[in-house]
Amino acid sequence: VLAIGLLVDDAIVVVENVERVMQEEGLPPKEATRKSMHEITGALIGIATVLSAVFVPMAFFGGSTGIIYRQFSVTIVSAMVLSVLVALVLTPALCATILRPPKDHATQTGPFGWFNRVFDRGTLAYRDGSHGIINRSWRFLAVFLAIVVAVGWMFARLPSSFLPEEDQGILITSVSLPVGATQDRTERVLAEVTDHYLNQEKDVVDGVFTASGFGFGGAGQNVGIAFVRLKDFDLRKSPASAAQAIAGRAMGAFSKIRDAQVFALAPPAIQGFGNTNGFDFYLQDVNGAGHDALIQT
Repeated sequence: VLAIGLLVDDAIVVVENVERVMQEEGLPPKEATRKSMHEITGALIGIATVLSAVFVPMAFFGGSTGIIYRQFSVTIVSAMVLSVLVALVLTPALCATILRPPKDHATQTGPFGWFNRVFDRGTLAYRDGSHGIINRSWRFLAVFLAIVVAVGWMFARLPSSFLPEEDQGILITSVSLPVGATQDRTERVLAEVTDHYLNQEKDVVDGVFTASGFGFGGAGQNVGIAFVRLKDFDLRKSPASAAQAIAGRAMGAFSKIRDAQVFALAPPAIQGFGNTNGFDFYLQDVNGAGHDALIQT
């Protein structure tokens, strides 16, 4: 929607200004178009430059969030450049050819005439209001500073992540044992996981489903996974019963299991943004130092 608006707004500015010049100065369409473009060409290019300075840097963001910003940036900048080109090349030619002087128009009556009169009065009111703000600049500057303080206060308290964590009523627990561990050992660890949820968290957990033999890292007899269904949100109104709080307590309990690495995780807020919520951390040996140096790091 924003790209469509940017695509047509420059052409609208050109047409409206040509119409204004013809009406106020009585020039024919061709001369009015020439004078109008002399007045607003710099403004159109300036608007495109300022918007480019805002949106182009977004195309260089990295990560999964950067993909969304990159698509948004390319769409907006492309629409804006096309809009300026149309406004500078095609629209003036159409204005000089199609528009007619005001004397050739029919008298403005009916709904359109009423709309134009109301719009003109609104324009005059806006102009008078702008003059009032300029004459009382200190007063409105104080209002602006108050708004800035309010925005800063809200910014400090709103979630800072692109996708805040959400309680979706489910947790995923990943179990990983050393390579070569038997399936019986994996199932014993899964039994400990189930026991924790059904006993230590029985007030907030509705059920647990476990499966051994596969996990986030692939298939094998040394891995397993557990899906934990939490009770309805109406029964979990306290902060301690939120999914993130339950996962935090589970991580503390599972850290005592020596035979396996167990992680309690929440699903991502948007499907396709990874297997779990939060972020991933990768350690890469870019200098070729070797496996031992990588393990030590």
